[in-house]
Amino acid sequence: MIDRRQALALGAATMAAPALALPPRDAFLWGAATAGHQVEGNNVNADIWLLEQMKPTLFAEPSGDACDSLHRWDQDVAIVKALGLNAYRCSVEWSRIEPAEGQFSQAWLDHYARIVDRCRASGLAPVVTFNHFTTPRWFAARGGWEAGDAPTLFARYCDRVARALARGISHALTFNEPNLSISGPWSRFQPDARAKAATQAMIAAAAKASGSDRFSLLNGGDPTPMIPGLLRAHRLGREAIKAVRGDLPVGLSLAISDDVSVDGDAMLAAKRRAYYEPFFEAGRDDDFVGVQTYERTYLGPNGPVDTPAATPRRADGKPYEPAAIGGSIRYAHRATAKPVLVTENGIDATDDRERARFIPAAIAAVEAARRDGVPVLGYIHWSLLDNFEWLSGYKPRYGLVAVDRTTFTRTVKPSAHVLGRIAQAGGTQGKPS
Repeated sequence: MIDRRQALALGAATMAAPALALPPRDAFLWGAATAGHQVEGNNVNADIWLLEQMKPTLFAEPSGDACDSLHRWDQDVAIVKALGLNAYRCSVEWSRIEPAEGQFSQAWLDHYARIVDRCRASGLAPVVTFNHFTTPRWFAARGGWEAGDAPTLFARYCDRVARALARGISHALTFNEPNLSISGPWSRFQPDARAKAATQAMIAAAAKASGSDRFSLLNGGDPTPMIPGLLRAHRLGREAIKAVRGDLPVGLSLAISDDVSVDGDAMLAAKRRAYYEPFFEAGRDDDFVGVQTYERTYLGPNGPVDTPAATPRRADGKPYEPAAIGGSIRYAHRATAKPVLVTENGIDATDDRERARFIPAAIAAVEAARRDGVPVLGYIHWSLLDNFEWLSGYKPRYGLVAVDRTTFTRTVKPSAHVLGRIAQAGGTQGKPS
């Protein structure tokens, strides 16, 4: 079965100190995460929204109203607070803030500022992602990250967002998993010719609908020409954010598997050179590195190999390896010498008992790395809500909270309370973090 990762792979002075409450600066962050397009709904000016509407489309279903967090975000913040967590990771949607090139919406900037302020008033650290996969349709139709001025346009957007939100943000992420687009050679799930043709047809239809000869987005088509612009965009975006508030910690999140060599040391080194190191270099001046781990990958002499037969399995036969997060954060710190923030870690589980079992085991692996000297800033679980999971639609269940698709009623699952109790105890051992 293809999981969410394989599916997705197809100028101002520093501002004054914030006036609202936050957890202490050195407090360990215990949080849950969402992303704009996946929970807000009706993100009609986004590139992904258009692809969802195309015929043909690879999306199992359109995002539609999603979780209606556009109007119910206050409920989401309240749930995070009620669980006893102290951090909420969310994102801002570029396509709402700049729906047409050069036209910025103060109303939407104010909307996201209200979310940040509510978090702070609730004692939650707002961890804000400036770009979580989606871009405006106009951006994709003019060449996306392949366009020469794309990094400058992104920096301009980051400047506008920072001016509106930076005062209240705890940690800022420029991008979410920009390296995921080049995961193909390192995945055991390779698209066949039919899937590649379907992708090309969908993107061609979007280009036509946009009145353009191209429709370029990071997680569609060949990412090779996009990566240099994306790396520069991160650097310029970070500079723009820091120009507004110099003491705001800025980084980017990366998809980092716990990579294990099975007589494949050369292949492991090759993967790290291609898949991680260019992004580590772009983040050389960052304050931290965001790590997002969902799996352990085994590499043989010729590439990815099957998970060893002795590996524990879940009821559906998938590997059960919650300790993978420990290996990935150790590697990220060793490679960058930077503090690590776990910005995503979770499990797709229809049976919430599996998630309730997974969370303590994953956190124990994080705690073991901390005892060994890895500076981990926090653990943010993916995801707060059962939400739109891109090509897979609403079938996957990553949420700590179930969402009724008709009424949007939120129902907190038992696993959410497991995470909350660990957070309130300061860790699985009940020791202060």
